[in-house]
Amino acid sequence: MAPDEARTEDVRAWLQKAALDLRAAEYGMSEPGAGLLSDVVFHAQQAAEKAFKALLAWHDVPFRKTHNLEELGRACVLIDAKLYAIVDQAASLTEYAWKFRYPGEPSEPSLDETNEALKTAREVLREIASRLPKDAQA
Repeated sequence: MAPDEARTEDVRAWLQKAALDLRAAEYGMSEPGAGLLSDVVFHAQQAAEKAFKALLAWHDVPFRKTHNLEELGRACVLIDAKLYAIVDQAASLTEYAWKFRYPGEPSEPSLDETNEALKTAREVLREIASRLPKDAQA
């Protein structure tokens, strides 16, 4: 496999995982009152994280294992400064990688908070995908 093909496959894999997380989040919203709002915000964070990592992978920018969207987003802004607004918006999703996931934490986000997280994740995925070649998109 040629290096460009390998990179395209890697980016496609990141975007596919991001899309699956977004689908999981949307599914969690399909049953109001089912107690899945904490899962929705978690998957929204994961979708945004993986989208950012796809852009970094395409541009061959190394990144560490992290859930910190502000850190990943800063690296994305260095690639495309027009991403600043969406990165700034997505940074608030970072805490959903752990918040609501463990005993002793608040049990559920509000419905408004959850809807906003899902909206942000959709926007992140759309913005990042628009900056990647069609053959790398999921």
